[in-house]
Amino acid sequence: MDWTELKQPTAMDLPMADPLPEKTQKYFGICQEKLGLVPNVLQAYAFDVDKLNAFTAIYNDLMLSESGLTKLEREMIAVVVSSINRCWYCQVAHGAAVRELSGDPMLGEAMVMNYRAAPLDPRQRAMLDFAAKLTETPDRILEEDRATLRGAGFSERDIWDIASVTGFFNMTNRVAAATEMQPNAEYHGQAR
Repeated sequence: MDWTELKQPTAMDLPMADPLPEKTQKYFGICQEKLGLVPNVLQAYAFDVDKLNAFTAIYNDLMLSESGLTKLEREMIAVVVSSINRCWYCQVAHGAAVRELSGDPMLGEAMVMNYRAAPLDPRQRAMLDFAAKLTETPDRILEEDRATLRGAGFSERDIWDIASVTGFFNMTNRVAAATEMQPNAEYHGQAR
């Protein structure tokens, strides 16, 4: 397979709405301007503009709005969840984001492969251990797990945000796996 010549972002025959609404075209233009690409996940959802809008609304709320979690911390959660779930799309896309936001290509690679091998501070380690446990064994989350986060300096709102980002990426990883979503080729070379 020639990775640079992918015609569709997924294995599904769901072409983008044509024409895209003006608001969607503008959003894609902003992505192109700021990121240098329109993420394939957005192109994949664009077969149904209402689904695309719902996806982007929750993504933007969880990943870009005000939070006690930094943008880097939220991207780290995305990578850990996606690594556990073996989500090709999100490991590549969010691994690139970790490399860029941290300024540390080695951290981005470690996060994708095994976050436990990465040089993390105790706050980050507690957050990612919680996200990993919530991904692998959600039925085993106990008050002591939340207490560990509080002890690491997270507020009640922060714990909500950690859980929400974790839950969102567990959902999107499954959609990406089911549709064989492919990451944009540009992600592979970013922030190295």
